[in-house]
Amino acid sequence: MFDHLDRYWRIVATGISFTAFGIGGVVLWAVVFPTLYLLVWQQERRRTMARHIIRWTFRGFVGLMRLLGVLRYELIGLEKLERGGLLILANHPTLIDTVFLMAFVKHADCIVKGRLRNNVFTRGPVRAAAYISNEHGQDLLEACIASLRAGNNLIIFPEGTRTPADGVISLKRGAANIAVRGVRAVTPVLIRCEPPTLGKGEKWWQVPRRLAQFRIEVRDDIPIQGFIDAGQSDVMAARHLTDHLQHYFTEENQRHA
Repeated sequence: MFDHLDRYWRIVATGISFTAFGIGGVVLWAVVFPTLYLLVWQQERRRTMARHIIRWTFRGFVGLMRLLGVLRYELIGLEKLERGGLLILANHPTLIDTVFLMAFVKHADCIVKGRLRNNVFTRGPVRAAAYISNEHGQDLLEACIASLRAGNNLIIFPEGTRTPADGVISLKRGAANIAVRGVRAVTPVLIRCEPPTLGKGEKWWQVPRRLAQFRIEVRDDIPIQGFIDAGQSDVMAARHLTDHLQHYFTEENQRHA
């Protein structure tokens, strides 16, 4: 009986959480960021302030979900993110992985889908923070490298989408291309959620039978100099680095499956 009541409450609490997220997005778009545009004229400073606001808003959202009993989370190695210019690569098991990382990474930048710039719930934060749009096309790679050189911490999910239900991780080469051409080590982040929830193809109300426990672990940097110094082209270096990262994330995912 108690287990059923607990699960029903978590369905309600999840609905409350996402409703609050949506309302918060509208408030940021309609009130907060227009006010910021009026008060702060300098574009760079305005963007920095917008990113700070988003970071603390996301942290509030994660805190709300924990307070309501939707989830619990554990952060390991967060001190490794106290640097600038990091290329952060993470696996992507759930819908809210981006929210978690954006909430706890300082000076975070990320690649967003172009449609989010026009979504009523997300366009305010996305435009004010000037996150990198995937509609940049040929200029996307250079925009990512420029962001890293400016000292931002660039968060990328190299799978390009959430991990499918079968748990098979398949990486695209975009992240490795950024690492190789930007001569940047990779900072891997492993995200685990037990029991699984908010996965690809799942609806928000399909909550697990037990409380979801997130474990977000920042691992030591993966150097890439060996891939660059092997006397091969950037294309081949990116291909071999992708293979290495594929093995790394797959092995870690299977180890904790």
